[in-house]
Amino acid sequence: MTCTSSGPLAISDWRAQAACVGEDPEIFFPLSDLAAPGTEATLAREICGRCPVIVVCRAWALDHGEDDGIWGATTAAQRRAIRRAATEPIVVTRHPGGETEEEPL
Repeated sequence: MTCTSSGPLAISDWRAQAACVGEDPEIFFPLSDLAAPGTEATLAREICGRCPVIVVCRAWALDHGEDDGIWGATTAAQRRAIRRAATEPIVVTRHPGGETEEEPL
């Protein structure tokens, strides 16, 4: 995260630092939600890949339930999967010898 002269970048200021500023917004709202190379989302994800606030952007989209477009290099489907995984209980099994195994319920 970048800092301003007045301290850490304020949550409302992160958008001004984003690599997508000045880009065509249509790039970030493709018709296809696929993240595979060669799909409409590819250009948006390439722009996100060089963004200094990619983590803040992704966190904002996850925290606010943003269900459209590319945010922080993730598609809506990827963000839904992240939210699901974050709330899904995990069972940890300990095996003899100290080895552990994690599985979703």
